[in-house]
Amino acid sequence: MRIAAIVAGAALLLTACGTTEDTTTPTGAAGDAPVTVTDSRGKEVRLDAPAKRVVALEWAEAEMVVSLGVTPVGVADTKGYRTWDTAAPLGDEVEDVGKRNEPSVDSIVALDPDVVVMAAGREATLAPRLEKYVPVVVTKASDASRNLDRLREDFTLVAKTLGKTAEADRILSEMDGKLDGATTALKAKAGTPFLMADGWLKGSTVDIRPFGKGSLVSDIAERLGLRNAWTGQVDARWGLGQTDVEGLTAVTDPATVLFYSASEDDVFTTGLAQNPVWQRLPFVSSGKVYKFKPGTWTFGGPRSAVAVADQIVAALAK
Repeated sequence: MRIAAIVAGAALLLTACGTTEDTTTPTGAAGDAPVTVTDSRGKEVRLDAPAKRVVALEWAEAEMVVSLGVTPVGVADTKGYRTWDTAAPLGDEVEDVGKRNEPSVDSIVALDPDVVVMAAGREATLAPRLEKYVPVVVTKASDASRNLDRLREDFTLVAKTLGKTAEADRILSEMDGKLDGATTALKAKAGTPFLMADGWLKGSTVDIRPFGKGSLVSDIAERLGLRNAWTGQVDARWGLGQTDVEGLTAVTDPATVLFYSASEDDVFTTGLAQNPVWQRLPFVSSGKVYKFKPGTWTFGGPRSAVAVADQIVAALAK
């Protein structure tokens, strides 16, 4: 909530709000009309005007806000965002409000935001604490039954909260155009089996997390005409599995390609390169292993989706 003195001086403060909006728009104009959205909780959230001072507690949501032309005043784990998601660069002026799984309520409130945007899954205890001070909008973040459509809905929800629906329509149209173009470019590769994964070192073992059918990046690749080769168990929300290098031996099709994500430690190189099981995998022995560029966020927004599609085309359309 904004105190009366701040509301009265809003026109003077807009230059510090972290937004590209026209600062000459007078209070009470159409752009300042109240906004009401219904978030993923089914909760109706009302704002007195489109949000300009925004705190985002997940990287996908931060990417969406920046993509829409608004610089958030605060983001959880800004260092991690700059490492893992370069699709929509974050300005140096953005304040870090703590860890994504444990943000600082005090730091968030001190920024006097118009709204906090967060992902479902962490809202049960955090949202009620924040809502004592500021409106909270909760996105769905993932749905392995329809992740590309879910992405569109989350992006549209964020855009409406910010009064940026025209910009969202344009960005989604651009994404669709890019995906259509990528599908055409890969027409000769239709049906190619793929694996996507990330991983980390756990003791002396490399834990591998396959992106199964229903994950966002799998939905993107399948939209381009490829076929997910991972048949192991995945969770219903994210479409993510769990295995090790031995588990990958279940994939035997010699046409399979592997795309993997490693914006920090590349365990596929440092932890597996000398492993004989790894070396015998069909996509390794045939040289069909492709690393996503650092900063390619596999759980991101429309800009990240386009970055993933572009890299798939660059690898396969040869």
